[in-house]
This record gives sequence, C-alpha cells and structure tokens, in this order.
Amino acid sequence: MHEISLVRTIFRTLEDNFSPEELERVTAVELKVGPLANVEPVLLQNAFEAVVEQDEIRFKNVVLRVNMVPILVQCPDCQQITEVHNYLFVCACGKPCGNVVQGNELLIERVEMSDQ
Repeated sequence: MHEISLVRTIFRTLEDNFSPEELERVTAVELKVGPLANVEPVLLQNAFEAVVEQDEIRFKNVVLRVNMVPILVQCPDCQQITEVHNYLFVCACGKPCGNVVQGNELLIERVEMSDQ
C-alpha cells in the first residue's frame, strides 16, 4: 500500500521543516489532494493511523485532514476554467481539454500547532 510510504514522507517533510520543539506542538496536518494524485483518502487516513500506532510516538496526538479538490481544466481556446466530471476532460465550450490546472495535487496545505 503506497499510502504508508506517503505518510512516512509527510512525517519526514515535517521533520525537515520544523524543529523538535515545534514538532511537539503539531496538532493537525491538512493535505490538499486531487483525484489524479492516485490517493484514496480513507486508505491514507488508515495508513496515517497505522504508522502513528507503530512508529511515530512524536505524532500520536496529531490529526490528519484530507481536503479533496476537484479536477479543473483550462481551455487553450476560450481560456475558460471548467470542472471535470466523471473524468470527461471537456471544456464548457464543448472542446476536449487536457490542460489540467488543478486535480493532481498531493500537498501539505497547513500544519496546525498548539500555542504552548
């Protein structure tokens, strides 16, 4: 399950960007995930809980929030941005469009910390 390696990568990213003191204050991690990132939110949440339970004493009290964003394409002809439904990559003007401007993200969007 590649979600476990994603969770470990998230933890490494936090460790690379925050001091040990700051890491102790982390209360939540919010991810921005698009459908094209090939990540199932439920599996990611389960992997997060499994990795925390097994390995990561430091992140025991951290909550993971997964914010899904829709797929958006921008038409090269009319410049309109259209939301993709059912993986039909078609602009609102009716032309096929593969210019994805949102939907393939897998980003740490926010890290919340306690005031202590």
